[in-house]
Amino acid sequence: MGFLCQRDLNIKELQDSDIPALCGEIREFLIDNLSQNGGHLASNLGTVELTVALHRVFDTAWDRIVFDVGHQCYTHKLLTGRKEGFSTFRHLGSIAGFPKPDESPHDAFATGHASTSVSAALGMARAFALKGEDRRAVAVIGDGALTGGLAYEGLNDAGQSGLPLIVVLNDNGMSIAGNVGGVSKHLAALRVKPQYFMAKSAVHRALKPIPGGKVIETLIGVGKRTVKEILLPETIFENMGFTYLGPMDGHDVEAMVHVFRQAVSLDRPVLVHLSTIKGKGYSFSEANPSKFHGVARFNIGNGKSVEAKKDTFSSVFGKTLTELADNDGRICAITAAMRSATGLDPFCRRFKARFFDVGIAEGHAVTMAAGLAKQGMRPVVAIYSTFLQRAYDQIIHDVALQRLPVVFAIDRAGLVGEDGETHHGVFDAEFISSIPNMRLYCPASFAELSAMLAEALAMNAPAAIRYPRGGEGEYAGCGLAPAALREGGDATIVTHGFIANEAVKASDLLKNSGIGCSVIKLDRLKPFDKDKVKSLLKGKVFLLEENIGVLPKLLDGIPLNLDGEFVSHGTREELLRVCGIDGASIAHRIANA
Repeated sequence: MGFLCQRDLNIKELQDSDIPALCGEIREFLIDNLSQNGGHLASNLGTVELTVALHRVFDTAWDRIVFDVGHQCYTHKLLTGRKEGFSTFRHLGSIAGFPKPDESPHDAFATGHASTSVSAALGMARAFALKGEDRRAVAVIGDGALTGGLAYEGLNDAGQSGLPLIVVLNDNGMSIAGNVGGVSKHLAALRVKPQYFMAKSAVHRALKPIPGGKVIETLIGVGKRTVKEILLPETIFENMGFTYLGPMDGHDVEAMVHVFRQAVSLDRPVLVHLSTIKGKGYSFSEANPSKFHGVARFNIGNGKSVEAKKDTFSSVFGKTLTELADNDGRICAITAAMRSATGLDPFCRRFKARFFDVGIAEGHAVTMAAGLAKQGMRPVVAIYSTFLQRAYDQIIHDVALQRLPVVFAIDRAGLVGEDGETHHGVFDAEFISSIPNMRLYCPASFAELSAMLAEALAMNAPAAIRYPRGGEGEYAGCGLAPAALREGGDATIVTHGFIANEAVKASDLLKNSGIGCSVIKLDRLKPFDKDKVKSLLKGKVFLLEENIGVLPKLLDGIPLNLDGEFVSHGTREELLRVCGIDGASIAHRIANA
């Protein structure tokens, strides 16, 4: 019987010799499951041994382990009694793909955005000290997340705190795309060659059976550290006040257990630096960890997606921007570690000098874009809606206040599906529309996205274009003004963006019931032509949005939006139904109004 089949598996009681088999079983389970359900594959394959080692040392129901970003928590969930939930993983009502404290007491903190773990874990450590509790706080952060400024704010404070906070740096040389900038160079200088790990393991194996071998190994370690201190400069972490341990092999469970226990014994801020391989254990993900960062269903035998590849709003955005840049040397593209996901691969290949990946640093991306625009360039900042929230201040003060011509390509607007609360793009329409000097476009089709991008770049003013994840719906027209997609005299649905497809479905259903319902699709939320829109209204007015409501501030009507609560994970279709904004629910609401 496999280890994962044991209902009362106690990982602390396993023999060291059992651990490689457990890790292999976990990897096999993850590959099999994600090939059917999708999810974050490469990051989880790369942290199997790391997570097992943490569970060997810490009590995750008592101690607090905060996984930065959180998408690498799958092994943690397997080891905390949630194996059965993986059969419906990330489905509506099942376990989430990120840590959720209301799902399990073993999940210390809800994470989903990068660079937050150190600050959260430090807060927990301070709470333990104030309450006199003998508990440990551990932050597990990837090297990609270290490009986020919040990580350094937390590290700077934590290093001077004197508290027994342990920061585990999972250094795989990747974020989603390859790491960029000075941080990755610093970490690269700290990494040791693979031969070092091989030699260290060989020495350990040779000395283990010898009487007094442990003492000899300890003396060798002391000597090694002395030489290191003489020859190597201090790390940035030591300068911040941390005791630095590493770098070491992040796939050697026994060694990590030893160093984690050593970190606990030091009773002060400690940073443990681990070198790992993203995608480890599956050849296709090891060879291309960016491609296997987040996957849909795939064929294990060849690593290929089982879903037919088709155009998406992201890919159309990237192609259009590349074409526009052919005729305008001022156009630049900026992303925050999401080049492929935002469709910017073709732009990067064609205009490498005008492409900038700043790492996971959205605020910096926006202010740098403002600097480019101030000197006559036309920067386009492509960021997911949920991550653009992190740069709200910079959008206001560095772009809009100065009326600088920066275009924000807001990808993944609306409900994004299985990634859940932390990734739905439901706030951008409200916060962008509230900022003076901004224009806000809402394409419902590929053609509209291309036309609006060209128009936005031609304006000498800041603009944003919000568009959804995935492909085009039934509507494929190109309207650059408020337009009626359906005519009817009993009611009117006013809507914008991709959700217009659900409005059309509702109108057609109502027509079959003898109710005439107009559908007015807006092309933009700002500027808003109120007189034009009001002239198109008939009967009762319903304001349909796949976001926190903006239309109720512009028009009188019955709101159908996502106000009131955070939306869980599930397929987009399931979530639309749960939120009451799918075609059938809208039709039912109007028919009974």
